[in-house]
Amino acid sequence: MHIAGAVCLLLWGTRMVKFGFTRAFGVSLRRIIAVGLGNRFTAFLSGATVTAMLQSSTATALLLISFTKKQTLPLSVLLAAMIGADVSTTLVAQVLTFDLSFLSPALLVIGIAGHMIYEHGGRKRHVFRLMIGLGLILLALSLIREASAPLKNSDTLPLILAPLENDPILAVLVAALITWLIHSSLASVLLFASFASHHIIDLQLGLLLVLGANIGGALIPFIATFNESGVARRITSGNLFMRGLTVLLVLPLLPYIPGFLEAHDFPLERQIVHVHTAFNVFLALLFMPVIPLVAALCEKIVPYRPEKDAGKKKPLYLDERSLNTPVVALAAAARETLRMAETVEKMLEDTIKTFEHNNEMLANEIRKKDNIVDSLYGAIKLYLAKLTRESLDPKETDRYLQILTFATNLEHIGDIIDKSLMELAKKKIRNRDKFSNEGWEEIKAFHSRILENMRMAQTIFISEDPELAQNLVEGKKDIRLAERATSEHHFERLRTGLPETIATSSLHLDIIRDYRRINSYITTVAYAILENAQKYGRGKPRSPRKTPRAS
Repeated sequence: MHIAGAVCLLLWGTRMVKFGFTRAFGVSLRRIIAVGLGNRFTAFLSGATVTAMLQSSTATALLLISFTKKQTLPLSVLLAAMIGADVSTTLVAQVLTFDLSFLSPALLVIGIAGHMIYEHGGRKRHVFRLMIGLGLILLALSLIREASAPLKNSDTLPLILAPLENDPILAVLVAALITWLIHSSLASVLLFASFASHHIIDLQLGLLLVLGANIGGALIPFIATFNESGVARRITSGNLFMRGLTVLLVLPLLPYIPGFLEAHDFPLERQIVHVHTAFNVFLALLFMPVIPLVAALCEKIVPYRPEKDAGKKKPLYLDERSLNTPVVALAAAARETLRMAETVEKMLEDTIKTFEHNNEMLANEIRKKDNIVDSLYGAIKLYLAKLTRESLDPKETDRYLQILTFATNLEHIGDIIDKSLMELAKKKIRNRDKFSNEGWEEIKAFHSRILENMRMAQTIFISEDPELAQNLVEGKKDIRLAERATSEHHFERLRTGLPETIATSSLHLDIIRDYRRINSYITTVAYAILENAQKYGRGKPRSPRKTPRAS
């Protein structure tokens, strides 16, 4: 029970360190990942850097998955980042294997005092929480060493360990199961190293348990993303495949490893951790040169089915487990909002077809899509509401408001299409109205510009590019001028007495008005980006920002 309690304390400490880093430096961690995903080698380094801070390759995997929308990144790059994450966890284990328990009291005193002083202090509070987590980790390791010392004299323990010593496959599977149950390969390896330091397990069994811990570490994200999209499963499946194949290659070499380690006179617990590091370095050397082939294999084994979940009301990316990691939760909310935007974009694209072909069935399909938009909007709002504002740093708070505002405006656009444009379409169908050729060409051209802005807004929402945002804002004036020009041309046709223009005058002007209203809601996404660019010095808008009004 003492060992179990100490392991729980160790898990809680690693959890606090992870949350402290993600909440204090979440945006920075995401930026490190984003910048490093240019090629497989920088991806390896960025994955290693982020995992060294988070002490969790699973958290890194979730961050990587947040970048897989529309398969914009090569799978080989994402897999390389996972390899870097796996190597990084071994380096953290190397540090924690040293007896640093003398630091624990100081870390706990400073961490708790600072946490109480800055209880509502945003980032500072989370930095002190990180220190508390480190103090608990060192305390837990000390408790595990102390509690496991009497076990070396136990008469029962050898009977329990005998099956594992005699059956290497069973030992690997048991270690994998333990690692998955406690959801931390780092904690498992440190636990096995502590057992080895007191000669509770010998080196041969310790090596088998380390191999199992590596399999279990890959199982954690694999099972967590089992119901995710194909791209997400490819990342975790590829990671599991590489670890599993490396274990099969290393197993025949195990009889030769103890002699090599004993010749260098390392302490037993350090031998365990050295093998853990060597295993992952060997995996990196083995697979980094051929990572495109591994990616191609994963793409064949795990098919990508983009249409499978299209049109469903159920959110795909809002994982409740990510709420404790704000940067991951915000990325999930952004992905779901982008999915909502794609549905609205399809509705907007189909409106022109409805008017052109008098297709009442298509109008009904568009109205059904608005129900999907409303459902996704409700889910996104509830999900974001569960993120407490005090747990976010200023940049994360800005992103929180961007996501919520964009989702709200998308819902408004869906309502305009459903309750106004589709009503106009049905009115045209009932009255069998027909636009003049010139009037119809003007409507199509106006719609095309609004649709282009809709696509640009989605790009701006994801990239947060100030220059694109400025272009979208400046384009709002062009839309206003285009609306005025269209109205003037329409009134000129009325003066000439063109029958089609007279019959559809109200319809024509209402459609143009609704498209302009939609553009106003689309443009609001750019104002927040420009404001943040000024605030954080990432660029200056070329014209003064005005308060957006959707009208």
